[in-house]
Amino acid sequence: MQLLLIHADYIEYEVKKSTPVAEKIEESFRTGRLEDALTAFMAVEKTDESDVDGIITSAVGEIKSVAGQVKAANIMLYPYAHLSSNLSSPKVAVAVLKGVEEALSGEYNVKRAPFGWYKSFRISCKGHPLSELSRSIVPQGKPAVCGEPVVCVPEEKEEVLSEALKAESTAKSYWHILTPDGQLHSIEDFDFTGHGNLQKFVNYEISKQRAVERAPPHVELMRRLEIADYEPGSDSGNMRFYPKGRLIKSLLENFVLEESYKVGAMEVETPLMYDMDHPTLKKYLDRFPARQYSIESDKRHMFLRFAACFGQFLMNHDMTISYKSLPLKMIEMTRYSFRKEQRGELVGLRRLRAFTMPDMHSLCTDMQQAVEQFDAQYNMCISVLDKVGIKVDDFEVAVRFTRDFYNDNRNFITNLARTVKKPVLIEMWDTRFFYFVLKFEFNFVDALSKASALSTVQIDVENAERYDINYVDTDGVAKRPVILHCSPSGAIERCIYGLLEKEAMRSEKGNVPMLPVWLSPTQVRVIPISEKHMEFAKQVADQLGCRVDIDDREDTVGKKVREAAREWIPYIVVVGDKEAETGNINVTIRAESQPEKPKKVEMTTSQLNDRIISETEGMPYKGLPLAKMLSARPKFL
Repeated sequence: MQLLLIHADYIEYEVKKSTPVAEKIEESFRTGRLEDALTAFMAVEKTDESDVDGIITSAVGEIKSVAGQVKAANIMLYPYAHLSSNLSSPKVAVAVLKGVEEALSGEYNVKRAPFGWYKSFRISCKGHPLSELSRSIVPQGKPAVCGEPVVCVPEEKEEVLSEALKAESTAKSYWHILTPDGQLHSIEDFDFTGHGNLQKFVNYEISKQRAVERAPPHVELMRRLEIADYEPGSDSGNMRFYPKGRLIKSLLENFVLEESYKVGAMEVETPLMYDMDHPTLKKYLDRFPARQYSIESDKRHMFLRFAACFGQFLMNHDMTISYKSLPLKMIEMTRYSFRKEQRGELVGLRRLRAFTMPDMHSLCTDMQQAVEQFDAQYNMCISVLDKVGIKVDDFEVAVRFTRDFYNDNRNFITNLARTVKKPVLIEMWDTRFFYFVLKFEFNFVDALSKASALSTVQIDVENAERYDINYVDTDGVAKRPVILHCSPSGAIERCIYGLLEKEAMRSEKGNVPMLPVWLSPTQVRVIPISEKHMEFAKQVADQLGCRVDIDDREDTVGKKVREAAREWIPYIVVVGDKEAETGNINVTIRAESQPEKPKKVEMTTSQLNDRIISETEGMPYKGLPLAKMLSARPKFL
């Protein structure tokens, strides 16, 4: 079933003409109007015929959930075939519509527009963040009960879904905006003026529409810049990375690890594959909201890891830990983690099924130490993303917690908003559905208004018990630690996605896009004007202590400069007679240029070296990932 939910000032319809499948109606059914109503435009689909009761129950649940959020007492059910091209039989559609109507009628004032009639209608949408939502409901495979034949399809192996994932789809969320002054505002009443990006993020989070209708800008950029591309020989959501992309990934991985070492994290490595029937792991699988890849190996049911949690927790279980070692931090750069994301959500580097995740866990003595570490790691994540090139203004903050935790820690949670100096999205639950009581994410909102989580930290109150993890306290007694889950940057691929999307949006505003100099595969390109200047071009390149290449191809200087610009090269050096004679170089500085107005500065190679060193100080470095001479390079696309 497809649902389009509109919170309206009013909705009214009038019957005009019947179709061959029109249901019989009384005169009073020919017109209808509701004020301040949630209108549910509904399309019942062919696949719904396999589980009519389940579809009714799910639709009622979705409608009631949204009605509760927008505080609507009136509901209009409106059959709307245009939402789908795979419609059910009329008999099933009417049965579903009537079933939903009956289930809602005891709690709401419900009207239903008739099925199979041409109708005119007028609607006035309220225009707040929750006023336009859509939902897709999929049957669970129960037999039909309406007397219609069921279309048989080949049986598929049942997808393994964790209990947490199921709980996530039904969890009752209370959404608010928390401002730095500590005020909780309802979504409907908050003034989003000056916070357009936050409004986009709120709409994305509450609608839960993760699928994309078209490719975001970074997809074209990742190909043109020869960073990454889809791998047709693999499962969807598995990418190939070219030498430039591998360099960028490697630098980001090294940087995040180095930042983690600075806060005392120990790097470890754990397996990619685990036994799904292992008693402890089986329990944990049901508490983690992710879809797993499952495989058979030697008649054992295995799964590919979706995080480093279980590997590290099993290691913690076997360790002897003293209170003197706490907080104890371990990190793994998971190459790779695997999550079987839904196909419609897979696009470019935004959401993948195989990804590189820096996964850090901290064992803390108690909740007080956990909260202190949470705050420290919150600030660490801000710093990590800032150095990557994604600033506080580039992402939105979501903080999620149980109501009890909020009541006990209001000032601490408010300080999270104060730290970023802007409003943050709050999701609150009456009941703890997952293993954590507090979680934050930094979410990048892209050019299509889709959000993707980057850094995150969670306070875990279950898994020390589940994995039998202990530390010996000052009194010699074994106690359970509180565990923090932290990804300082989020998935490495998603950082690249964020950088490319950010620059695409900057370009739309008339700025010159570029990657940070420390991440640029080529930092300086030297272009000799002619063959006789090649020797001097090589001398210049040899004097530069960075990733430098030489465009020695038989093209015009203008074309070479344009291609260097299309590759986002930070510094372009053109050398000719004047440069060879004076020893100085003419440098185009991308960061200071404007479209069609390149900033050119004459300097020495030593001055250019100093400039690049100052811009990349403290960041990881690796050598050029391709041949120094462009004529020797292959084309990947």
